[in-house]
Amino acid sequence: MAKRKSENKSQPGRLRIVAGIWRSRLLEIADVPGLRPTSSRIRETVFNWLSPRIAGAHCLDLFAGTGALGLEALSRGAASCDFVENSSKAAKTLRANIATLETPSAHVHEVKAQSFIAQAGARRYEILFLDPPFAADLLPELCRLIEAGNLLTDGARIYVEEDRNQPMFELPERWQVLKSKETGNVRYSLLEVGNN
Repeated sequence: MAKRKSENKSQPGRLRIVAGIWRSRLLEIADVPGLRPTSSRIRETVFNWLSPRIAGAHCLDLFAGTGALGLEALSRGAASCDFVENSSKAAKTLRANIATLETPSAHVHEVKAQSFIAQAGARRYEILFLDPPFAADLLPELCRLIEAGNLLTDGARIYVEEDRNQPMFELPERWQVLKSKETGNVRYSLLEVGNN
């Protein structure tokens, strides 16, 4: 029994897809300082929250890192995911994982999140994964840029991870918190974008 339990957890340096068409697939994690994939437990909760909206959704995974959130979304039926990752090492590993999964629905953009937002043009997303480095304190600026850039559809869902020891950042006027939980040093929340 103990052996089976250990097989179901992500191994060091490996990322395990929790559910969907790639369930239990193990993928490489780039050796990049500060890279912290969202845990399997949190991903399970988040995708339970998102389950009514994931099928056919167009997703954006800013600060993609390992791509854990976007890949999980694709595994569970999302139509597409744009992965934005500034680290060339992390982006290279993410591209290799996408090639292994043989999915044409994933696109890696090796740029800063702010640059991607500025150049997004007519792209619109139903689901946004927003998990910047905690120490950088980027959430208020990013949310302002995302809202000003009109990247999200009305009713879009935004998943945010932040340091639980910091007060929650001020949301754009149309955004509201639907759900929020804390575990360890992480506060994770699901937000909704209201209508214009």
